[in-house]
Amino acid sequence: MGLLDSIRGEFIDIIEFLDESRDTIVWRFPRHDNEIKMGAKLVVREGQQAVFVNEGQIADVFEPGTYTLETQNMPVLSTLKGWKYGFDSPFKAEVYFVGTRLYTDLKWGTQNPVTVRDAEFGMVRLRAFGAYALQVVEPAKLLRELVGTDPQFKTDEVSEFLRQTIVSQVGTALATSNVPMLDLAANQQTIGTALAGAITTNVADMGLSVPRLVIENISMPPEVEEALDKRTQMGVLGNLDQYTKFQAAEAIGDAANNPGGAGEGVGLGMGMALGQQMANAIAGQGAGAQGGQAGGGAPPPLPASAKPWFLAVGGAQVGPVDAADLPARIAAGELTPTTLVWQDGMPTWTAASELPALQGLFPATPPPLPPQG
Repeated sequence: MGLLDSIRGEFIDIIEFLDESRDTIVWRFPRHDNEIKMGAKLVVREGQQAVFVNEGQIADVFEPGTYTLETQNMPVLSTLKGWKYGFDSPFKAEVYFVGTRLYTDLKWGTQNPVTVRDAEFGMVRLRAFGAYALQVVEPAKLLRELVGTDPQFKTDEVSEFLRQTIVSQVGTALATSNVPMLDLAANQQTIGTALAGAITTNVADMGLSVPRLVIENISMPPEVEEALDKRTQMGVLGNLDQYTKFQAAEAIGDAANNPGGAGEGVGLGMGMALGQQMANAIAGQGAGAQGGQAGGGAPPPLPASAKPWFLAVGGAQVGPVDAADLPARIAAGELTPTTLVWQDGMPTWTAASELPALQGLFPATPPPLPPQG
């Protein structure tokens, strides 16, 4: 092999780049001391562009395709080089392959909460996170503004800058969206699209764009979420009085299934209270079922011919009330032992417990325990 053949063997014949990393945006062809031979093949695949840089100046940008490096394909570079050694001479130039495909699954998130004003809840602190896609739209601008002479420019070298840019826009997007906090989840896609457009405008001078931005979640502080959970529970429960009675009945059942346990006293107390309430509620019906007999501690019904009663309830006079309706009044809490009552023939209003005719309507109260020892 002659000297000329040896020199020609050092020339580069094929220039191409196969990316196996999935995160390389720009890769410089390793020329080292070799020179690119006139007539060499340049292979630019879909999702790539090749940028020729001569002595620090961008000379040509090649779209996807296969090129034979000749003067007719490189008018700018040919002019810069001058080809003073002839058009068949080799040349030295840096070749950068720039990926123009979508770089997806890049993450963003707010390290600190963003404070926004909500019409219903006032000032609320929100956190958000998601993903975005990055794309190079102008390789020449990217090399000038970000890459420089970096031989391998990856997504992690620009992802932090983009994350900060996104976070700086999140607060503005949430505050100006005029979407109530409870409706943010339904409008995440709309807000994400608006964010992508705003960020693309900010990075256009670098030859980049963010064609897609996804908001995966917008969350509130834990204490606000707990308050919303309680509010939701109240809406689901509806009638709280009925729910309280149901809970009391459940507690009685649990206490009965655990005799001697720690909850026995609690269950017994709740059972007595609920039992007393139920007894008062059915006192009128129970008295009718017993007829004229005073069984189970329930008093017999008053004669229907008795004179009607008048009650002092909440500072107002209530009546006339038939004697047969007095047990129902007791069950409703309107008539208690201390309630003032009056009947035709009485000189003045008197507490119900002081009248023999009404004493039997109220449950007997046991006397105090005798002293011990």
